[in-house]
Amino acid sequence: MPSTKTYHYNSIDSTGRRTKGTVEAPNEATATHMLRQRGETPLDVSEAGQGLNRDLKIPGLGGRLKLKDLAVFSRQFATMTASGMSLLRSLSILEEQTSSPRLKAAIGEIGADVSSGVSLSAAMGKHDRVFPRLMIAMIRAGEAGGMIDRALEQIADSTEKDSALRGKIKSAMTYPAIVLSFTFVLIAAVLIFIVPIFENMFKNLGGQLPAITQFLVTASHNMWWIGPLVIVVGVGTTVFYKTKSRTSADFRLKVDKIKLRLPVFGPLFRKLAMSRFSRNLGLLLNVGVPVMQALTVVGETTGNEVINVAMKDVQSAVRDGNPMSSAMRHHPIFPAMVTQMIEVGEESGQISQMLDKVADFYDREVDAAAESLTASIEPIMVLVMGAVVGGMVICLYLPMFTIYQNIQSN
Repeated sequence: MPSTKTYHYNSIDSTGRRTKGTVEAPNEATATHMLRQRGETPLDVSEAGQGLNRDLKIPGLGGRLKLKDLAVFSRQFATMTASGMSLLRSLSILEEQTSSPRLKAAIGEIGADVSSGVSLSAAMGKHDRVFPRLMIAMIRAGEAGGMIDRALEQIADSTEKDSALRGKIKSAMTYPAIVLSFTFVLIAAVLIFIVPIFENMFKNLGGQLPAITQFLVTASHNMWWIGPLVIVVGVGTTVFYKTKSRTSADFRLKVDKIKLRLPVFGPLFRKLAMSRFSRNLGLLLNVGVPVMQALTVVGETTGNEVINVAMKDVQSAVRDGNPMSSAMRHHPIFPAMVTQMIEVGEESGQISQMLDKVADFYDREVDAAAESLTASIEPIMVLVMGAVVGGMVICLYLPMFTIYQNIQSN
């Protein structure tokens, strides 16, 4: 039989009280497993006479904190806790290996809070700008149910899917963004370098310029203030949009309603919102988050204010004893398929499983919509750029006909 060792531990019991003591086990993973079987959440487990071992190397996170960085952090955290590591040891390893300053600082403060007896969810709640509210709510539910490792695993799965989904949307938007940028650069180059050459030629040959050509000449003369004005307006609009989106729920609601009504992008935004709504609500209910709290969290984490407003109405209906699906039917944002699937889930007692199936369906729909959007936008953008460049060339050559007629008449 393997020899047993003595391990000191700090843990939180089922009542939320911090405890410490020793346990006999052949290795640290077994000691951690024994504590969890007793209904305790281990914070720190170390062999008697040894400090915290920080030799384990895990690929770090790099650069500025992004959703991809959060997905890697979640997967690493879930893997370490599932393998039997204590929370404090996992956090210390993640802090050491993380190269993102923002995430590193947050993990360090969380580790300090946890070591002083604060729960993991409460410690992460102090950094809500780093960790999404959905993640914090799921960890809190995992702590309450004694299944924090399962909660972290589901958080990692969800974050990775969300990151992949956003990556597909960004790739679909990259091509039109590049073409539009190139078109603006080309217009500026023509106005600054080409139009003055034609203007001098027209002056030498005489004749009156057509109105559209004169417009290009006037724009060329005023590029010294038009260019900076466009940049200032663009930057100012971006700053205003981000500030209002962060501070005004009414502004977000108006913008999101417009997004959903857009002719080409609207269906894509709707499918993306349904995917996030179904996935997040299913995850929250699956780990034991109360329905009312889950509806609040999912409304604020879907990224769509129209759904957030709808969730408040659904909350009121559920509080009055009505089914969730019946309240959702009053909001056009939810397709009939979604409400029907939720109704079946309510009747069968498998609502989280039905929501997962809805999320999988809309994930595939988003993939197909993104591919279709990319395929349809490419020729449209080529036509737009060709029309702009061709129109400017025609405007510059129009005076040639007038000049030719003047030469013939003379």
